[in-house]
Amino acid sequence: MLRIESLDAHYGLFQALFGVTLSVAPGETVSLIGSNGAGKTTLLRAMAGALKVRRDSIRLDGDPVGGASEREQLARGVALVPEGRRLFPSLTVHENLQLAARNGRPGAWTVERVLESFPALRPLLARPATALSGGQQQLVAIARALVCNPQYLLCDEVSLGLSPLVVEEVYQLLALARRDGMAIVLVEQNVRRALAESDRYVCIQKGRVVLEGISASADRHAVAQAYFGV
Repeated sequence: MLRIESLDAHYGLFQALFGVTLSVAPGETVSLIGSNGAGKTTLLRAMAGALKVRRDSIRLDGDPVGGASEREQLARGVALVPEGRRLFPSLTVHENLQLAARNGRPGAWTVERVLESFPALRPLLARPATALSGGQQQLVAIARALVCNPQYLLCDEVSLGLSPLVVEEVYQLLALARRDGMAIVLVEQNVRRALAESDRYVCIQKGRVVLEGISASADRHAVAQAYFGV
């Protein structure tokens, strides 16, 4: 269980999150819903170890892990697919995947399995990461996270700026991860898609949780009000 308890997060003097509490069970998909600037990315970064937060504000299987480094969180099984992909531009696609596999955890997701599961990546292996389209880079970013074999995969704006066809390819790759029992925390601006792809949803507004529930029975009107802060 990944549990966030009364989490505050700051950028210098600016406070971005206020007492956020939520949990993600093994194998569960939770969508984070909210407008730009609501605090969704900050929450993912805190969970992944990219922000310093109070030690006991994040617990993994009961152990306090808040404020641990990104490398430590990755070793524990928490991996982030960041907005903007952030592939290593000086490396080829294959090198990006191999480097992630070496620094990740042992498990079922190997570079070869990713290529077998999504053969569209194979023709791209020798290309520099900078020579890919935005959609191709997003697929590589997700594949790179998968070969780290995380228990919890944090996905920030995975469909932002992509064509509908590429969005479907991205969600096909995430579906394979879910089928293997990987938990996913999903930030997705398309509210309809976010609810369709998740077990539970959490609405965040101005750094606070304002609404949460079961995605399949979500009141779309209430979610829209929470999204816009009405």
